[in-house]
Amino acid sequence: MNTLPFALVIEDDLQQSEIFTHAMKIAGYEVESFLDGQTALEYLENCTPCVVVLDINLPRVSGEQILKHIRSDERFSQTRVIIATANPRLADQVLNESDLILIKPISFTQLRDLAERIKPTPC
Repeated sequence: MNTLPFALVIEDDLQQSEIFTHAMKIAGYEVESFLDGQTALEYLENCTPCVVVLDINLPRVSGEQILKHIRSDERFSQTRVIIATANPRLADQVLNESDLILIKPISFTQLRDLAERIKPTPC
């Protein structure tokens, strides 16, 4: 059985979240999405995604805190993190811990194509 790699979209803007989720699905991922950082962080306790699309400015728990959590846990050593932010200064602060940084607005096509390029074979 060939299973799809798993991606997590953590974005508080509903429209952006839907665009990111759809782009990741079209790129060949199984996707779960969350609109706040706390719920996403709790979900990460029980899963290990191949890719996380992560907004930095999130309610309840920031994307920066989630990124630190991912990078400090060995379970996520193979997890790729794509930062999605409208703030280039914040992007600079997390440059060394992320795999890719995309500055908003991010197009459906841009994320889909990048996700296809980094898609792992079994995850």
